Amino acid sequence: MTTREIVVFDQPHECSYLSGRTARLPYRHPVSTLTPAEFDERLASGDRRTGVFLYRTACPQCRACEPIRLDLNSFQPNATQRREWRRGCELLELQIAAPSVDERRVDLFNRHRQMRNLVHEDESIDESSYADFLVHTCCESWELTYWHANQLVAVAIADAGRSSLSAVYCFYDPAFQGVSLGTYSVLKQVALCRETSRRYLYLGFYIAQSPHMAYKARFHPHQRLIGGKWQDFS
Repeated sequence: MTTREIVVFDQPHECSYLSGRTARLPYRHPVSTLTPAEFDERLASGDRRTGVFLYRTACPQCRACEPIRLDLNSFQPNATQRREWRRGCELLELQIAAPSVDERRVDLFNRHRQMRNLVHEDESIDESSYADFLVHTCCESWELTYWHANQLVAVAIADAGRSSLSAVYCFYDPAFQGVSLGTYSVLKQVALCRETSRRYLYLGFYIAQSPHMAYKARFHPHQRLIGGKWQDFS
């Protein structure tokens, strides 16, 4: 039986990805925690998670957001990505646990947003807002923390289905120069998928016009959900 959901927000608002556009992202709250199989179904239909809510785009006049995923039966990293993988494995230690919040994580989150110009009118978030966004969940969620010389340099949150992982959010120290932390985190989640016999890694939305979202197309071959069907891009 599919878990019932309650729509808690469904209003047009200013798009946070592309200026001058109107977005509509109905937020749905599952009344109970999703099973891994149920979460796989939501991901395959184009859902994303934020906090305890699921959403997918229903924008009135825009189709710029395309859900994107890697099929691990076919994905192969390119030469640049393989180089980042080797560097990351040499420099970083990975720890996996349930998502949590503390001052160190919140400080890193805010520094990442500020130094990469991801903050507009929004103020820096506090521990409560961080928990609402990345700790509280409606499915099985993992926290991947990356450490260099006992210093926390990156955090990635991933949601786990039975046959898939979903990369929810990654933030890192923009001053760290040893490796591309965002690229390495994606490749680490690819490796986790393969180690746990999961076929798909979902990367969220690909938006060609957004410099913060267009990078996802560099992982290929990949699939994008267009017109209700997953299509291959090589």
